[in-house]
Amino acid sequence: MSKHTTHGFHCLKGKSNHDMEDYVVSEFKKKEDSELGLFAIFDGHLGHDVAKYLQSHLFDIILKQHDFWTNMEDAIRRAYRSTDAEILDKAKVLGRGGSTAVTAILINSQKLVVGNVGDSRAVMCKNGVAEQLSVDHEPRTEKRLIESRGGFVSNLPGDVPRVDGQLAVARAFGDKSLKLHLSSEPDVKVVTIDDDTEFIILASDGIWKVMSNQEAVDAIKNIKDAQSAAKHLIEAAVSKKSKDDISCIIVRFR
Repeated sequence: MSKHTTHGFHCLKGKSNHDMEDYVVSEFKKKEDSELGLFAIFDGHLGHDVAKYLQSHLFDIILKQHDFWTNMEDAIRRAYRSTDAEILDKAKVLGRGGSTAVTAILINSQKLVVGNVGDSRAVMCKNGVAEQLSVDHEPRTEKRLIESRGGFVSNLPGDVPRVDGQLAVARAFGDKSLKLHLSSEPDVKVVTIDDDTEFIILASDGIWKVMSNQEAVDAIKNIKDAQSAAKHLIEAAVSKKSKDDISCIIVRFR
């Protein structure tokens, strides 16, 4: 592991009466003379089986793509699609639920490749300023795409826009009953890690429902230990009345 790069994570079960549905990957591994940091948050819904499956399989599938080293963006898109196809094939075992995903692959602590479906988010801090690296896939903003696939977006029942009145994210893995109207196509972004990059936050929407990107960055910018920072950020979200399951990974570069 790069002597300048540290990582830590923290998870907290929310106030709901179901089991924890967030799963995390936060590790370094050597691959073809490169050092890869593999970081991900999978926020499940209607059960945890799809999120758990992604934790076990998604990075392996990404790294096995024939063009991973030469065309990472295409490789990640293809891996997301094929993993979703596997999940749908296994729906009898994995159930009717689904999961969002945000994945970040760090190559030699110099390049970061972020992919996501749903509303878990990746945020970078550069010189104290927050920059969002992922895209929130919300039914409100993807209404036209959902309708073009034959679905609809409705605030009923409830208080937030939902795909077919059921799901509050517009893209996800799994969700077989909604899949005709629900994309699993990721947004992918490649960024360079330079001397001004301080840290990355990956977190499920339990943070972002109650904090802006800049508020999250400001809450932990002076905490040098990555795991302590992750724990502190979750505590800050809870103090702002977040009731969701929350998972958070911090990767520090200084």
